[in-house]
Amino acid sequence: MKLIIIIPAKNEEATISAVIKGLPAEISGVDEKEVLVIDDGSTDSTAQVARETGALVISHLENKGVGAAFSTGIKEALSRRADLVLTIDADGQFDPAEIPSLILPVLEKRADFVLGSRFAKGSPKMPKIKLWGNKVMAKFISYVASKKISDASCGFRAYSKKALLHLNLFGSFTYTQETILNLSFKGLWIMEVPVTVKYFPGRVSDISGSLINYVFQTMKIILRTIIDYKPLKFFGGLGVLLFSIGAILDIIMFLFFLGTGSFSPHIIVGVSGLIFNFFGLTLFIIGLVADMLNRVRQNQERMLYYQKKKIYGE
Repeated sequence: MKLIIIIPAKNEEATISAVIKGLPAEISGVDEKEVLVIDDGSTDSTAQVARETGALVISHLENKGVGAAFSTGIKEALSRRADLVLTIDADGQFDPAEIPSLILPVLEKRADFVLGSRFAKGSPKMPKIKLWGNKVMAKFISYVASKKISDASCGFRAYSKKALLHLNLFGSFTYTQETILNLSFKGLWIMEVPVTVKYFPGRVSDISGSLINYVFQTMKIILRTIIDYKPLKFFGGLGVLLFSIGAILDIIMFLFFLGTGSFSPHIIVGVSGLIFNFFGLTLFIIGLVADMLNRVRQNQERMLYYQKKKIYGE
């Protein structure tokens, strides 16, 4: 059983060495362990410090985003024949001593994908706006994935080989929400394990430093994932909503005509109803077409999975 620990890092020269040194030397059920640092365009000595501490380092020449860094790490882990992958942040927020409990469900084949949850044992000390944002995001992801998730943004996670082979990600800004949706839509087993977290006063996250930008970027990734995997639900739902609004306006106009024998002076109500009907029906048809194309994409993903399985094994 080969474990590869992926640490995405950008300008973390002050903490990366301590994180690597803090990783457990031996883990029950793991025969071989490698540490892989993805240096995402750092302008300090992150890569050099990581190498000197014993990690394998892959560097992006420019900053591409933690989502791109994660994808680079997954590709490298598969090429190095990883049976299990764990991701942990480079800033020292998470306790490496909790790694065995995080990977245990995968080793025991009780889960394909394990999420570390910072909120499973209550709310950690973090800014109230971030706490609120994380909880709202978790509820939204839970609704879309049809599975209760208490923490959709934590970077402390474990992936089985099966999960690695199934992952096909497109977001570069972040990966945390997209991986949950991607794997849940494919029917893989997902569970959460409580983890502890430390927050450092004055530290600003590259990802969530700007709340508005974070919400915009993550929602863009989430909506694209929903459209890819649940197009009929997305477009069909919007279509039914618009058509229903149009139908209500149509009924109002019809009742007005029955009572007065004329559409005037409220003809705009009827015209608006017809417009809503048209766009609602159009969106529903788009949903049907997209659903047909989605089945083609699903077949392509299955073929890609078996191709990866043939190349990297499982």
